[in-house]
Amino acid sequence: MERISLILQRDLLLLPFPFSNHSGNKVRLVVVISKSSFNAKSQDVIVAAVTSNISGQKKVLLTSEDLIEGFLKQDSCVKVENILKISKLFVIKKIGRISSAKHLEIVQILQNLLELDGTKGEIKK
Repeated sequence: MERISLILQRDLLLLPFPFSNHSGNKVRLVVVISKSSFNAKSQDVIVAAVTSNISGQKKVLLTSEDLIEGFLKQDSCVKVENILKISKLFVIKKIGRISSAKHLEIVQILQNLLELDGTKGEIKK
């Protein structure tokens, strides 16, 4: 495994991602969604899975044109609903980095997924 000294928000990484039923894992691409300041202080990072299966809901299309570093072998999707906190020790390799605009798409879907029922985006104090 390649030791990555600095993991930044929006990095595309390769790591073993567990199946939802915990029966095993699959090495796959992920995009780092946690803030760079969190990543610098923590032994973990928060990531969203990336898949080459481009059908379904809650996904953000990702192509090589969406990367500011690196490239993708094929068009893929970020599975925004599939997030995980994982140790940096499991990172196999850095593949690239997505654009700020693509990251914003991910954040908007994630925000919608986490919105309180019945609030329509309003935070009540």
